[in-house]
Amino acid sequence: MTDLAITASGLRKAYQDKTVLDGVDLEVPAGTIFSLLGPNGAGKTTAVNVLTTLTKADAGTIRVAGHDVVGEAKAVRAAIGVTGQFAAVDELLTGQENLQLMVDLTRGGASKKTVAELLERFELTEAARKPASTYSGGMRRKLDLAMTLVGRPRIIFLDEPTTGLDPRSRRTMWSIIRDLVADGVTIFLTTQYLEEADQLADRIAVLDQGRLVAQGTSDELKRRIPGTHVRLRFTTAAELDAAARVLGDGTRDDDALALRVPSDGGTKSLRSLLDRLDEYALSAEELSVHTPDLDDVFLALTGRATEVPAR
Repeated sequence: MTDLAITASGLRKAYQDKTVLDGVDLEVPAGTIFSLLGPNGAGKTTAVNVLTTLTKADAGTIRVAGHDVVGEAKAVRAAIGVTGQFAAVDELLTGQENLQLMVDLTRGGASKKTVAELLERFELTEAARKPASTYSGGMRRKLDLAMTLVGRPRIIFLDEPTTGLDPRSRRTMWSIIRDLVADGVTIFLTTQYLEEADQLADRIAVLDQGRLVAQGTSDELKRRIPGTHVRLRFTTAAELDAAARVLGDGTRDDDALALRVPSDGGTKSLRSLLDRLDEYALSAEELSVHTPDLDDVFLALTGRATEVPAR
């Protein structure tokens, strides 16, 4: 496997007269979490379907796990696992039977031992012999992901895996995802929860109306949006007065003895700001950099707020 787990260039897909993906380019390094953000209808699920060989693209070149998704679809499928938006478990079967079914369908050395290990890993051992219909939403999602892991995939596509889960179940899922990456698995994550992308993703891409409108780390995306500033807090009103004169573009907060100064948050601008203070023998008791959050990024890039609020 190369250093890139997934590459896509010029990815296009249309349904009749509606273009769903319009020239999408992606690179996902192996052993990382890549998050694709976007509002409803942006094309996230279509992108996952194309990358996982479920849907054929109209144009573009795509390689997953080093294999072409068109010419080597079978090899791609052998290397990946897919967990969709809704848990694909058989509710008439128990948790253990669902996993055993996947073992029976998988060629690759999976066994009853694999079932026991996965039940324990996902904290489902006590419920193993109960019908999946009795499971909570979080338990079903865990069982669904456990079933995906039976074939030991190197790349896992998680399409909005925590939608509808309570905060505790979501954080449990986050912990499982981090453990998978620590074991060398690559995660391609689509989500509408911006906190989720912020917490998990090494890199984030924002998809809107079929086009990628931004890519980068969470911090890089936040720095692109106006509103980043440095907050300086001083010990006396006299120091605040002097700093406000030196830094003429700052906004005062007299009650807190603080000054808010526009900045891009980068090292150079911080150094320049501190040098200006030092030139006048001024020093702040406290300095902090404040950046817009991913909600601000999402709104600025797509022109709308997230339809599923970040929690």
